[in-house]
Parts: sequence; structure tokens; C-alpha cells
Amino acid sequence: MIKIDKKLKIVFQIEIVETLSNIVEVNAENEQEALSKVRDMYRNEEVILYPDDFIDTRFNIFKYD
Repeated sequence: MIKIDKKLKIVFQIEIVETLSNIVEVNAENEQEALSKVRDMYRNEEVILYPDDFIDTRFNIFKYD
């Protein structure tokens, strides 16, 4: 009789999340207007985040069933 040792392999998904951060100053009448202006600036590529703006890396693990 042959004995076979089978090790169960589990598949994991690892999410890598990098965080970039930069502070943008904008004149506005209220917070909503300020947020809207900066979102538009970001979408129009007037504000660009670069590798120098890096502040954190997180790894999240998920078991794949």
C-alpha cells in the first residue's frame, strides 16, 4: 500500500493599497463648494499626486473559496 501525503493548498487574494496624500488650498463659501472645486481640479488633472506624496501601504488578505 502506498501512502500519499497531500497538503491542502488554499488560495488567498492579497489586496495592496497604497495611500497618497496632498493638501490643496482653495477659496470657497462653504465646505461643499470647496470639496466640489478640488474634486473638479483633481478630475481635470490640475492636481496630481506623485510618488513623493506616498504616506502608507496596507495589505489586506482574503481567503478565496
